[in-house]
Amino acid sequence: MPPNIRRVAYIYPVGVNPIYLHSVETAALSLGAQIVAMPVSDAAGMKAAIEAFAAEPNGGLLQTPGIADTASLELIPLAAHYRLPAIYGRRFLSANGGLLSYDSDPAEWVRGGLTYVDRLLRGAKVSDLPVQYPTKFRLVINLTTAKALGLSVPTSILLRADEVIE
Repeated sequence: MPPNIRRVAYIYPVGVNPIYLHSVETAALSLGAQIVAMPVSDAAGMKAAIEAFAAEPNGGLLQTPGIADTASLELIPLAAHYRLPAIYGRRFLSANGGLLSYDSDPAEWVRGGLTYVDRLLRGAKVSDLPVQYPTKFRLVINLTTAKALGLSVPTSILLRADEVIE
């Protein structure tokens, strides 16, 4: 988190339980930041909410994976326009101009799904299959966007990244 970020808009769809909100608030508290819960229902609502949020300084955005891909793509130019650093939950958003994304590896999803199909075809009962959670995550940083926002990404973070877009 850049040192000047003190408020983070946590953007999630209206009508969806923001299940990660408490965890995000706890993490923000340890960093000295405040989370502003921002439920949005459509692109116009998202634009109005971000415009109001950006009226105060030292803000950043955190987009939940529950936001539709098309709405997420609309968030990228809004974040750039208001010069708000933003973190996204899907790699393709960093590839399309988002600053940073952190998500689970889709190849792992496919492997896990194929393993389940194989086990089911071999006679396993669904109730016997364990719940699986992702174990591999990808950090993608878009340096072009970072430079446009006037941010310098520390080398230690760049070395941890799975992909750096220049």
